Amino acid sequence: MPYRILCVEDNPDIGKLLAERLGEAGYRCDWVTDGEAALAALDAASPEARYDLVMLDLMLPGLDGLEVCRRLRRHDARTPVLMVTAKASMRDVVSGLEIGADDYVTKPFQLPILLARVQALLRRLQGAAREELTPPAPIVQGPLIIDVDQHRVTLAGRPIQLTGKEFALLTLFARHPGHSFSRGELLDRVWGEEFDGFDHTVNTHINRLRNKLEDDPAQPRFIQTVWGVGYRFVVPEEA
Repeated sequence: MPYRILCVEDNPDIGKLLAERLGEAGYRCDWVTDGEAALAALDAASPEARYDLVMLDLMLPGLDGLEVCRRLRRHDARTPVLMVTAKASMRDVVSGLEIGADDYVTKPFQLPILLARVQALLRRLQGAAREELTPPAPIVQGPLIIDVDQHRVTLAGRPIQLTGKEFALLTLFARHPGHSFSRGELLDRVWGEEFDGFDHTVNTHINRLRNKLEDDPAQPRFIQTVWGVGYRFVVPEEA
C-alpha cells in the first residue's frame, strides 16, 4: 500500500501543487486547509489507514500549525511531522522542533528537496516498523528503564513523559553509557543527516531531559556536559 500523507496548507496554489506532486511520486495525499480540519482528519483515520506523515504549514487560519503539532503529540509520538513554513528564524524553527516536529522545510522550497525530506522521514518510519517485528529488550541503566517497544520510560518506578525526540535522544545515550557525543553527532544520530539544524536544538532538548530526569538539573547525574566536546550519559551508581 502507498504511504498516506496529510498535507495541511491554506494556500490553494501550494496545496494543490503538493497534492499533485506527492501523488505523482506514488504517495496517497489528502489535503486540508486549516488546523481544525487537520485534527479531524487525523482523528477520523482508522488504525488500518492511519497517516504515515503529516506535512504541516505553521501559518494557518485559526488553529496554527504549532498548536496542531502540540495536540497531535499528546497521543501520537511516532507519526513524522514535516514543518513547511515561511517563518525561517531560528526561534520559529526551534519552537516547532521542541513541541515534536521531526524536520522542516522553509518557503519558498524546491520540490526535489521537499520530496527528499519526505522520503528520508518515511525511511526512518519503515526502519522503526521493521524493528518492531522483533521487540527489543528494555534498556536498564540503574533506576532508569527505557522500554523501546512500548515507548515508555520510568525512573525509580515513576513514569517519565517524553516527546519523540527526547525519547530518541535518551535512548541513544543509554545505549552508549560513558560515550561522549558532540552536538553535531547527536544532530546526525537523532535528527538525521538531512536535518540542517542548529546546535541550540540539542542544548534545548538536553535541558528538557534534565528537567524531567534530574532532582537538580543544575547538577545532573545522568546527562553530563563534557566541556569542549558535548554530552555523555553516566549510570548513576557510577556517577
